[in-house]
Amino acid sequence: MKKLYLLLAVIGAIVPYFFFFQFIQAEGINISAFVSALFVNGAAGGFTADVLLSSFIFWLFMFKQVKESSGPKPYLFIVLNLTIGLSCALPAYLYAREKAK
Repeated sequence: MKKLYLLLAVIGAIVPYFFFFQFIQAEGINISAFVSALFVNGAAGGFTADVLLSSFIFWLFMFKQVKESSGPKPYLFIVLNLTIGLSCALPAYLYAREKAK
C-alpha cells in the first residue's frame, strides 16, 4: 500500500494544479475571483464545502494521532492541504504513516 499512497499523492498534486493553471491562465492570479469561482453555483459550492469540511476533519484526525504518538507530525500535511489540496495531503500522510511502521 505504501507505494500506492505515494503514487496517489503525486497524482493528487498534479491533477488539481492542472485545473489551477487553467484558471490562472484565464483570470491571472486573482484571489477574489478564485474564491468567487469556488462558490459560483450550488454544485461548485457543495464540492467546496465538502472538501473544506473533509480537510478540517483530516486535521483533527492527524492531531489526535500525534497525541496517541502513532502518526507523523501534521504540519507538513496541513501545508500540502492548503497549497495543493486534500487529494495530495491525505495520501502523503498515509504514505508517511506506512513508512514509519
